[in-house]
Amino acid sequence: MFKQMNRREFLKTSMVTGAMWMAGDVLKGGATVAYGSVKIPEVEKLVITVITDNYYDCLRWNLYPPDFKMVKRYMIGPDSSFHAEHGLSYYIETWIDGKSYAFMFDYGLDFQGVSKNMELLNLDLKKLDAMGISHGHFDHWGNLIAILKHNSTKLRKGIPLYIGEETFNRRFANLPGGRYDPSGMQDLGQLKREDIETLGLVKIIEIEEPTPIVPGAYLTGNIERVTGYEKGSPILFIKRGDKMELDLFMGEQSIVFNVKGKGLVVLSSCAHAGIVNTVKHAKKMTGIDKVHVIIGGFHLIGAPIPKIQSTVADIKAINPDYIIPMHCTGWEAVTMFEREMPKQFIINTAGTRYIFPA
Repeated sequence: MFKQMNRREFLKTSMVTGAMWMAGDVLKGGATVAYGSVKIPEVEKLVITVITDNYYDCLRWNLYPPDFKMVKRYMIGPDSSFHAEHGLSYYIETWIDGKSYAFMFDYGLDFQGVSKNMELLNLDLKKLDAMGISHGHFDHWGNLIAILKHNSTKLRKGIPLYIGEETFNRRFANLPGGRYDPSGMQDLGQLKREDIETLGLVKIIEIEEPTPIVPGAYLTGNIERVTGYEKGSPILFIKRGDKMELDLFMGEQSIVFNVKGKGLVVLSSCAHAGIVNTVKHAKKMTGIDKVHVIIGGFHLIGAPIPKIQSTVADIKAINPDYIIPMHCTGWEAVTMFEREMPKQFIINTAGTRYIFPA
């Protein structure tokens, strides 16, 4: 039987895993993508709609000087309040040869709030060609089953649902003094394959290598770890059989696009693999050096300041045209990006629609 891990066991596991990191046995064991192995097609147009995120500000649309021209923000009215939460969900459309393709990536947490946002944003699930999950944390898949059930007559039967390795494993966080178990491990829940398959709506496809989710949008596959400081979080764990092990999120997925005349758009959800690792992986897998946009959660909340500084410095060296940190990036990291990259920085709010090229 699985037993709760006490503080001593937690520290022992962390030390062992730390030694494995130093040896490079774990983090270097991910994807080994050849340069330019993915001939990613250029998209004529890319629209990323943020259905929900941690932050909403109804006055961001009316800034002076005005926001960047590719940014379209949702403005509430007296009967149309907008929902933000500790969760993330995207509705994404690509255009190639004049034809559009659509997919959802992650689903947030609160069904009523997310569903209302989708209604306010006029998002049509009948248009979906695919669906995807970035990783197995509840703030990304928590709303999936409810969305599938509620939209069962709209979704194309057998629509592919792309996932990475260990999406269906149970996750935990070591948070002594937490709400659910003051002694330590907090159960973060588990998305179950059988709960999805019972609905008979989607076809689950597990991937490890770079894979197109729709034309013009590539899942990264398992992300290669190359930086010396993006080693994940020491408090996040995964259950494998009866064992509790540090979670390295080897199956976490991000998405890569190649916008015509602009370069790569790299979209993450949490970037537990490290946002610098993720962008370098995207450049390596496509053979394209120019990065137009880096957008998504960068999971630097609670990270040591030196790690944040190293991340910002490396992203600054990559020199994207725009940097859009969101979700779990954390206040300290968000403000450092804004300070160090003021002309490239865009603050995200729930309900924002990004249209590339502008």
